[in-house]
Amino acid sequence: MTETQATDSLAFIATCPKGIELLLADELADLGAEPGKTTVAGVHFRASLATAYRVCLWSRLANRVVLCLVREEGIETPDQLRQAVAAVDWRDHLGADGSLAVDFHGHSEAIRHTRFGAQTVKDGVVERLLAAGRPRPDVDLRRPDLRLYANLHRGRLTLGVDFSGDSLHRRGYRRDVGHAPLKENLAAALLVRAGWPALARQGAPLVDPLCGAGTLLIEAALIAADMAPNLARERFGFHGWAGHDERQWRELRREAEARASIGRKRCRSRLFGFDESPPALAAAKANAMRAGIPALIEFRGASLGRLGRPEGLPDAARGLLITNPPYGERLGELPELVTLYGQLGERGQAAFPGWQLAVFTANPDLGHRIGLRAHKHYSLKNGPLDARLLLMAIPEADEGLAGAEPAPRPRLSKGAQMFANRLEKNRKRLRKWLKQSGESCFRLYDADMPEYALAIDVYGDRVHVQEYAPPKTIDAEQAQRRLFDALTVLPEVLGVDPAAIVVKRRERQSGKGQYQKQATSGERFEVREGRARLWVNLRDYLDTGLFLDHRPVRRMLGKMAAGKRFLNLFCYTGTATVQAALGSRKEDTEAAGASDSVSVDLSNTYLEWARDNFALNGLDPSRHRVVRDDCLRWLETARAQFDLIFLDPPTFSNSKKMEATLDVQRDHGRLVRLAMARLAPGGTLVFSNNQRRFQLDADLAEHYAVEDISRKTFDPDFNRRPGLHHVFLIRHREAS
Repeated sequence: MTETQATDSLAFIATCPKGIELLLADELADLGAEPGKTTVAGVHFRASLATAYRVCLWSRLANRVVLCLVREEGIETPDQLRQAVAAVDWRDHLGADGSLAVDFHGHSEAIRHTRFGAQTVKDGVVERLLAAGRPRPDVDLRRPDLRLYANLHRGRLTLGVDFSGDSLHRRGYRRDVGHAPLKENLAAALLVRAGWPALARQGAPLVDPLCGAGTLLIEAALIAADMAPNLARERFGFHGWAGHDERQWRELRREAEARASIGRKRCRSRLFGFDESPPALAAAKANAMRAGIPALIEFRGASLGRLGRPEGLPDAARGLLITNPPYGERLGELPELVTLYGQLGERGQAAFPGWQLAVFTANPDLGHRIGLRAHKHYSLKNGPLDARLLLMAIPEADEGLAGAEPAPRPRLSKGAQMFANRLEKNRKRLRKWLKQSGESCFRLYDADMPEYALAIDVYGDRVHVQEYAPPKTIDAEQAQRRLFDALTVLPEVLGVDPAAIVVKRRERQSGKGQYQKQATSGERFEVREGRARLWVNLRDYLDTGLFLDHRPVRRMLGKMAAGKRFLNLFCYTGTATVQAALGSRKEDTEAAGASDSVSVDLSNTYLEWARDNFALNGLDPSRHRVVRDDCLRWLETARAQFDLIFLDPPTFSNSKKMEATLDVQRDHGRLVRLAMARLAPGGTLVFSNNQRRFQLDADLAEHYAVEDISRKTFDPDFNRRPGLHHVFLIRHREAS
């Protein structure tokens, strides 16, 4: 390339994450380019070749820099695309022995697949080269000499040479990115929006209290030390371009190396990263080493709740507290996150008065839990997630008190305080019964206040929260704020660790939904119910393995089962069988439970759970059997008789393993009759279900002795919801 050509103004486009286009335009101008029109996730600009090289080396925000060769409207068909590509003299861009790759984005009615689009672009290049007497170029998708960028959007074709090679956000220092990594150029954009470049020039400090793999800190250090973010990159896309000027590139690179050497020595800012995860800190330190700035960042192990002002940092120092905390993409993560965001505000005010706080989150409602008002917020994308950068000013502390005591917690809203009062009232009401009964698993709250539509169950030192899905008439954001209110209150009122609180959403299920996994933690623990020891899992399924409202029914079965043959239909995790097998006597006397039992269910998962419950209680598997089968089918073919039968079908089920759907209101008559055929003379069928508006088939009362005992089967923790379940004792009528 001639010297004149090297200084000519060329057309480029720089791509970037959505939401930072204006920042990128400003950066391009600072680097000597002439920014033009901005598009979604991109900025057009003009620059000399030297300036384009400088952009590739120094841009902290761009993904790619593309030398534009074609910008043409009305491209819809493969022929039109191929002809537009073939109009370029590719001898100016691809060497005689050079290889080729095409990255194609977009589509049209006739070009629906990116692979087909890329193939068509390649065909246009080959057509022009063959016409000029050049050999057909090789295709190398991994390391081509020339990588082309093509974008087709609403008939507009943008085609050019990718000067970047790999995306510019890949600086090369990050090997183990960990969970949900923040891309390097997005991290740099957050720092720019938070005003870090100006603060760094003043020598201000920076702290990331949840630093993870250290991306924010490393990008901040590169800015503070005046280091080109892509200085460590060995090869760019322009290295295989026929017009590449190696002399100019070497001069620019030497200049960047000199600036980096001086910048590292002159950097006055102190940067601190805290995290309680040793693996995360190890990864962060390794990343900082690869980035060439290990001496600029101090990494320390600490939880957010113990965050304090770093030692040696003057009280008068004012800087930037910036972090990318977890967002809570899963409902079950929220209890800890509500506390975490609250701690961020508390510790920020206690240890960093007068600082700026910048929080990047995809859940702005969690951001409200910080307790500080955001004076600015910016909408951005973090991968597919809509996210916001919240900028807050931490108020100055009273003189002499900075860093002393934690700042007071934000005052609870009126509704949250009422909710807390209701929890305390319920605890007081249940206290005497809990002491007498010895129960450790109970329902504390069940939508007592309509605004806080939650069911809250206590399992020892753990809490299971089920949010009833709000109706469409309720604003979703308002419902979420109330959920966050509740999760703020619960740890304090109940004295539990937020990590011990599990949240799920309870909504109408389509049959098998309640049996599908919500998570895969495998985290189960043992609880006591009377004499029984039972396994409970709060996280992995909609239900926990123990229906608390049926506790009195299980207790009754234990009393009724002495020496009897027991059948448990739709046995779930076998808790009723355990109680029947153990009987009702005290632990220091001989057990007087069922002589033997059969427990039937269609779910392998729950039958394995039942076996584990049996083993936990030392039940003999030869006397207490589990059977995997459809209960209807099993009843139709069974021949054995039982003295006591527990029939507790689901309200509705459409499991693929069943021959037909089950609706308890529609099908209970058939189920009861089949179960009664297995009931020995003088025996009892305990029929239960949770259909709120259930009506017993009148024909059953004509054929059998039926007693509705529903109102007698609620302990004090459930007596506010008397329609929660229905229980009937059904016996054969005595012959007259």
